[in-house]
Amino acid sequence: MERITISLDESLAEEFDALIHQHGYENRSEAIRDILREYIVAKRVSESRALNCVASVSFVYNHHERELAKRVNDLQHEHHDLTIASMHAHLDHDHCIETVLLRGKTGDVQACADKLLAERGIRHGAVNLIPVNIERARHQHGHEHVKPAR
Repeated sequence: MERITISLDESLAEEFDALIHQHGYENRSEAIRDILREYIVAKRVSESRALNCVASVSFVYNHHERELAKRVNDLQHEHHDLTIASMHAHLDHDHCIETVLLRGKTGDVQACADKLLAERGIRHGAVNLIPVNIERARHQHGHEHVKPAR
């Protein structure tokens, strides 16, 4: 592990320490590592340097909305090559939350996520996209291994 030193003005240091406490970090180093990882991932994605990714797409919707559940399901079938899994939960008598896990080429995953969230009736959608390296397994099973990108 490499050691670095940084200087912060007093007000920024106070805000940073409050953030550390609020999120339960044990020290500043852990917080800085997470912030840097998040920044680097966002930069890779924004510059289209993240070739492959995994993503969770979460959204809330009213299940009474005309054929929305069917449209969401059809979209997942249309992108079966990207869809890993989905989870559906009931929030109340009218509203549901759904999370769809996707894996594949970053552009394809982002396009699928955008399509899902653009469906008429979807509320409060969010995408969490994480760049990964996809490697062919070196053993007899012939499947792929997905590892977080560094």
